[in-house]
Amino acid sequence: MSRFNVRIYGILLNEHKQVLVSDEYIRGEYYTKFPGGGLEFGEGTRDCLQREFMEEINLNVRIGKHIYTTDIFQMSAFTQDHQIIAIYYFAKALQPITAPIRTTAFDFDEQQLERYKQTQQIETFRFIDWENFTADAITLPIDKIVTTLLREKY
Repeated sequence: MSRFNVRIYGILLNEHKQVLVSDEYIRGEYYTKFPGGGLEFGEGTRDCLQREFMEEINLNVRIGKHIYTTDIFQMSAFTQDHQIIAIYYFAKALQPITAPIRTTAFDFDEQQLERYKQTQQIETFRFIDWENFTADAITLPIDKIVTTLLREKY
């Protein structure tokens, strides 16, 4: 049986015109993607994104303008009978970021690597300078589309 997997992602730019990304190691694969995650039953898309920022990086955000909703077929990288529907918004931090922000991709600490043994998933965050923010810097196909749209519009 085919299913839809609705994902909500946020584009957060800081005052230095840098874009926040999540570097993740999931089931033995590396991904650089935007912060966000899965829509839960009974949840609105903006509420979902606020929850995801709080869960992932302990950051209170205001959800801004809608950027893009998937208009192509994209199969899930993890579940072959799921189609991804992804929705992207701008997000603005309402407080300083207190979570560790890395300067190098996939710079996981020892505690994160230990946690991977139980969860098969770890993530860390970093900013990418706008001049280096290209589709090549991002892993997931829909995120690449959004990156290109952002580069063209802004």
